[in-house]
Amino acid sequence: MRQLCRQTPDFSHRRTKWILCRDNRTMPQSNVHCLLNMNNNNNEEKEGKEEEEKKEKEEKEKEAKEKEAKEKEEKEKEAKEKEAKEKEAKEKEAKEKPKEVFIINPAGNLYYNWLFIITLPVMYNWTMIIARACFEELQHNFIVYWFFLDYISDLVYVADMFVRTRTGYLEQGLLVKDEKRLRDGYVSSFQFRLDVISIVPTDILYLYFGLDYPEIRVNKLLRIGRMMEFFTRTETKTNYPNIFRIGNLIMYILIIIHWNACFYFSFSKSIGFGADEWVYPALDDPEEPAFGEPMRKYSFSLYWSTLTLTTIGETPPPALDSEFLFHVVDFLVGVLIFATIVGNIATMISNMNAAQAQFQSRIDNIKHYMQARKVSKDLELRVIKWFDYLWNNGKAQDEKEVLRYLPDKLKAEIAIQVHMDTLKKVRIFADCEAGLLIELVLKLRPQVFSPGDYICKKGDIGREMYIIKDGKLAVVADDGVTQFVVLGSGSYFGEISILNIKGSKAGNRRTAKHPQRRLLGPLLPLQG
Repeated sequence: MRQLCRQTPDFSHRRTKWILCRDNRTMPQSNVHCLLNMNNNNNEEKEGKEEEEKKEKEEKEKEAKEKEAKEKEEKEKEAKEKEAKEKEAKEKEAKEKPKEVFIINPAGNLYYNWLFIITLPVMYNWTMIIARACFEELQHNFIVYWFFLDYISDLVYVADMFVRTRTGYLEQGLLVKDEKRLRDGYVSSFQFRLDVISIVPTDILYLYFGLDYPEIRVNKLLRIGRMMEFFTRTETKTNYPNIFRIGNLIMYILIIIHWNACFYFSFSKSIGFGADEWVYPALDDPEEPAFGEPMRKYSFSLYWSTLTLTTIGETPPPALDSEFLFHVVDFLVGVLIFATIVGNIATMISNMNAAQAQFQSRIDNIKHYMQARKVSKDLELRVIKWFDYLWNNGKAQDEKEVLRYLPDKLKAEIAIQVHMDTLKKVRIFADCEAGLLIELVLKLRPQVFSPGDYICKKGDIGREMYIIKDGKLAVVADDGVTQFVVLGSGSYFGEISILNIKGSKAGNRRTAKHPQRRLLGPLLPLQG
């Protein structure tokens, strides 16, 4: 029997020889045992290897899980740190960002109304402190009322300081709303120092000097700037600035006269009542008991002060050197007051008549021109009547001249408010967009015609469109008598659709006899 023998491979450091017999049915037992032993060893080695691989795999999975958990933990930590940094950055930004609070617009009504409120205690202090200090009965008889008004005015003064920290101002055209900037700007200003002095509680000096010395509150007079600011803004807002200026000037003069009257009475008291003819009469004069009454004291002093400061009338001559000096100072103040009155009133009257003087100069120039050119009396009379109509109806102002200093945007807004209602009455513009109407409004020019004037005649080349704002307009025949139709406010003519229709009765247009006639035109150049 043929046998094939092969050497076995080396399994784990042991070299085993085995014989494979193809055709050996009766293999020796030793050989079988050798083969089984070799297979068992292979299985054990394979199982050991699988266990090692399994352990390695478990270790790798464990390491992967630990690594994943560690990475997850690091990511969470990074996310928390990032969130904390973002929160800190937001807090820092919010801290550094200018804080916007409720502020008062200095150009608004709220600020103007507050100026009126603060003006009341300022006026009270400027008139009553000096009066209470010089006229003792006034202080004694109404002491409770004075204390009430004093402390109310003090509270308003304190509130005014808070209002100043909330009053914005314009910077490069923008209203500043930063609380810190507003507060720092006010605190660093000179006005803040005056305001602080004005609220110093000097009333505690009453405990030392007594209640007969209201002049210890003289620091309250430092708020006069608020009163002057109110008057300035009122002059700007009012429609009658000249009248307001006159009233304001009179008020200042009365305050000066009031203070001078108080000084006169106090000066007379220091010299002695009735010591001579110049000072205030004696209070205990049986022939004139009225001079001891509080009202007579003030009225007599006010009368003397008015005579002295206005240099009108005569007063008793001084007797003492101090009286002469007081009188000289009063005369000097009176001269300044008189010059101020005359100068301001002359300026105000000149301003009030400036428009009339300019209009009259224009009429005079037209008259001279017509006389030089030999214009007929009839035409000259019509021209003068036209000027009279302009002046009597308040239409003598040249809109271009009045509005030339305004920017285009404000001019447009004024034109829209003045002419938009008239333009909306025109049917052909009823469905137009707002932008087109604004463009049309800017092209309108006011024109005024006298009664009987022809605006256009049949056969004229139509280059302009007219819109009637006030008055009536008649469409007449060639004879000038027959009327086809009378046009009123909101009517229009001169548009292409009418002028180009053949056979239309677009005849002569003439102003009808109506007290008010005004056309808005030309509107647009027409292609005639």
